[in-house]
This record gives sequence, C-alpha cells and structure tokens, in this order.
Amino acid sequence: MKAIFTVLAVAGLMVAGNAMATDMPADGKAKCGACHSIDTKKVGPAWKDVAAKYAGKADAEATLVKNITKGGAYGWKMGMMPAKGMGANDAQIASLAKFILTLK
Repeated sequence: MKAIFTVLAVAGLMVAGNAMATDMPADGKAKCGACHSIDTKKVGPAWKDVAAKYAGKADAEATLVKNITKGGAYGWKMGMMPAKGMGANDAQIASLAKFILTLK
C-alpha cells in the first residue's frame, strides 16, 4: 500500500512539473528549435539567457526583433545566427521576441 502512494505521489509531481513548464511556441520550434531551446544552450543561447540579457532595457523588444531579423552572434561567443533564423517572417519574429522577453 505504501508503494502505491509513493508511485502516485511521484506521478502527480511529474504531471504538475510538466504543466508548469513553459513550452516553445510552434513557430519557435519550427524556425528556431534546431539551434535554441528555452532553458538549455544548444548551438545558440537558451532563450531564458537571452531574456535575462535584455531584462529591464526599454528598447529590448525592438533590439531583439532587429537582431533576429539581421542575424549575427551579438556577443554570445558561438556560431552566427542566420538572418531571420530558418526563414521566419516579420510577424513570427515579433511574436517570438515578445515571447522570449517573458521568460524568467
């Protein structure tokens, strides 16, 4: 009986953890997911790290949109991001920049 309660408690925590985790939007997965993740550095920086870099800056969203559109390294000491990632359009870039800046 004790084992059943333990298994149920662990399963409940796993489900709760997944429900609280932030998931990358579909456009982010399709256009940026090969090189970026939300919380782990891949080829490019984790989006939470990007959010932290721009936190509190008045022009953060405009700067991030410009950087994604133009492409580049922007001091991350890793490969160069191609302009517009993997072919994201302006609306997708604006939406993803807003999303990235909400991450903590």
